[in-house]
Amino acid sequence: MSGDLAKDVFSDLRKGFESGRTIPVEFRLAQLFKLHDMIAENTDQILEALHNDMKKPKAEALVTEIDMVKNEIADYTNNLSSWLKPKHVSKPLVNKMDSCYVQYDPYGVVLIIGAWNYPIQLTIIPLIGAIAAGNCAIVKPSEVSEHTATLLAALIPCYLDQQCYRVVNGGVATTTELLNEKSDYIFYTGNSSVGRVIMQAAAKNLTPVTLELGGKCPAYIDSSVSLTMACTRLCWAKFLNAGQTCLAPDYVFCHESVYDDFIAGMKATIEQFYGKEPSKSADFTRIVNARHFQRISGLLEGVTVEYGGDTDAETNYISPTIVTQPPDDHIIMKEEIFGPVMPVLKVSNPSDVIKQINRKDKPLAIYVFSNNKSVIEQFSKRTSSGSFCANDAVVHAGINTMPFGGVGNSGLGGYHGKFTLETFSHKKSCVVKATADETVNLKVRYPPYTDSKLSWLRWLMKKSPKAH
Repeated sequence: MSGDLAKDVFSDLRKGFESGRTIPVEFRLAQLFKLHDMIAENTDQILEALHNDMKKPKAEALVTEIDMVKNEIADYTNNLSSWLKPKHVSKPLVNKMDSCYVQYDPYGVVLIIGAWNYPIQLTIIPLIGAIAAGNCAIVKPSEVSEHTATLLAALIPCYLDQQCYRVVNGGVATTTELLNEKSDYIFYTGNSSVGRVIMQAAAKNLTPVTLELGGKCPAYIDSSVSLTMACTRLCWAKFLNAGQTCLAPDYVFCHESVYDDFIAGMKATIEQFYGKEPSKSADFTRIVNARHFQRISGLLEGVTVEYGGDTDAETNYISPTIVTQPPDDHIIMKEEIFGPVMPVLKVSNPSDVIKQINRKDKPLAIYVFSNNKSVIEQFSKRTSSGSFCANDAVVHAGINTMPFGGVGNSGLGGYHGKFTLETFSHKKSCVVKATADETVNLKVRYPPYTDSKLSWLRWLMKKSPKAH
């Protein structure tokens, strides 16, 4: 993509936004219904593209990609009109005659840079919020999931208004050209290294950003928990999409009293899910490309592989793998794994685990498996992470009445459900003053100031804390 083409795309969408085309709620709803039609009418093509990119199982593709998007659109079409209504606020006595409210305004032309691991969900859900908020949007799918990116570029122009929404495909150079242009908001999903590049580009124009990143999400297995439950839920969350999930449990701390039983339980659960030869399972995804295959395979050098460790470079296959007691200075404990490899470490108490977690960058999520409410509360209150989930993992991302996002190195901002609308909206404070009577203003507000005017004005504006 040339710089001139990037300029042309932004220029075209800027004209579309300035025309006021996206402002009526009826237009936004119409576009959302068309987006729903796009997903519903092309489900088979989407499933095929996801399979070609990663051999993604049909069940996982339907639940984590297609259904999540369709459900999100349903929430918006059912609620957008009420969500967009001005929010009237409480006001001091001096403003009792005025209308005071918060109004959601679109930013303008926004740039959405999608991710490759869930290329439908992580590209379209931000787009839903951008459309609902009244923005024009440039969508840049990840080139790593090339079949899905190509399909999105073919489908979106057939359904959405091209004066307001465009898809731009390409690699790093294309993304760089887009970032060189002035957008009004940038929404990026990916890794923290690229996130820093996005922030630097945004800083040139003071462009607001949302960064949906990742990190090493830890899990703790307490001695009090049911291991059968913990193993099945953790196994599903870790090996979903072959571990290529930003929320996947990256590594596990396990209490020493149940350590051996947990390892045995994980082995049994992997075989229950995927059979003794996971390479033959139709339910196990492949690594997205050769570069990521080599990166993940390299993490297995110099560690103890307790289970799995099988690889096939021709098909980018890495089996569900358990690594035990890796040293803290090994690369597997420093970099986000983003693959089907689970390190497990033996620990003696939850307090030590909390200390170890707090020494590292803030993760996107922390998981605790325990029947002890005190232990759960310790992790919830004494650690910092984008989200927290007890006795399960990953599933909280499907609850769109809560914001999804990171903190620190794991991200900036949040979205899902109504929170995506808020992300793509400027919350504008509005005051419409009463004009009928100037009596009060003349007595207390305007010069020449007197002690009497000041006394009345301060009384009208005064607030007092409640008594202890």
